Amino acid sequence: MKILTCTEPGNFEYSEGEKPTLSPGRAIIKIKRIGICGTDLHAYEGTQPFFNYPRVLGHELSGELVEVDGAEGFVPGDLVTIIPYFNCGECVACKAGKPNCCATISVFGVHEDGGMKEFISVPSSSLVKQEGLSLEQLALAEPLAIGAHGVRRAGVQPGEFVVVMGAGPIGLGVMEFARIAGGKVIAMDINEDRLAFCRETLGVEYTVNAKGDFKAAIADITGGSFAESVIDATGSSVAIHHGFGLMAHGGRYVLVGLQKGPIEFNHPEFHKRESTLMSSRNATREDFDTVLKALKEQKVKAASYITHEVAFDQVKADFASWLDPANKVIKAMVRLQ
Repeated sequence: MKILTCTEPGNFEYSEGEKPTLSPGRAIIKIKRIGICGTDLHAYEGTQPFFNYPRVLGHELSGELVEVDGAEGFVPGDLVTIIPYFNCGECVACKAGKPNCCATISVFGVHEDGGMKEFISVPSSSLVKQEGLSLEQLALAEPLAIGAHGVRRAGVQPGEFVVVMGAGPIGLGVMEFARIAGGKVIAMDINEDRLAFCRETLGVEYTVNAKGDFKAAIADITGGSFAESVIDATGSSVAIHHGFGLMAHGGRYVLVGLQKGPIEFNHPEFHKRESTLMSSRNATREDFDTVLKALKEQKVKAASYITHEVAFDQVKADFASWLDPANKVIKAMVRLQ
């Protein structure tokens, strides 16, 4: 089978490998679609934390179940996706129902080789399916689940203002589920094309270009109170530090994006608001179930995110172009077979 490996930052190589064989508690999937996410782009750039090379990327996946052991309700031929965060089940986080931040977590395509290959072997416990969804919708379930988890962490309530920093695919998912929760979404980004996408495709009422006086703009939108929830989906140190000043008194700040350095904030300003600062890592099966239900009910039209589609053989040639803002990439989708 054909495999695509990121051998070092800025370089991919195709190779041939053996098709995996079935072992106890595992499933074999014939990959059909691979979504390209920020993690993949950052790995290619060399800016992704927790990363080693060479690595087979890819964790936004869908395909056909070929063989399976130990997964009740799943049969060969099912169209499936996976929860790509493989957990131990025994650590303090797992026992507390938080497998998404397992102490020894292994994320497919990050800590171990992922899905940029024709066939994969994964734990049967990671399988997810939903009748009636397309391969594209299934491949987009994972990034949407990250957004849904961030919104759940924020505890967004109906009528609250929610500033979402970053209008990439993860940020768009945050916006969608903040809207579904009843929040009044304010999208903030430095890319006017992406802000236009938020307005025209997602129907986001408020958009703010962070190149301008964004704090004054958000104060104006919120009547001077600022936002009950601020959710970062940029992974930009500059954006993350600015986000503290956008919280209302009593507000919550959720970091979905990840950057490598320390975070600093003014303690008195943070303290007087009785602010809450949280990270949001990965997602749980509950979040995947929320996403699949929203996709099934057409509350989220994820196919509109896909702006670029390529065949697997074309990924090496095209990948670098997806980093160029001039190409207006929202979501690139790779097609196999």
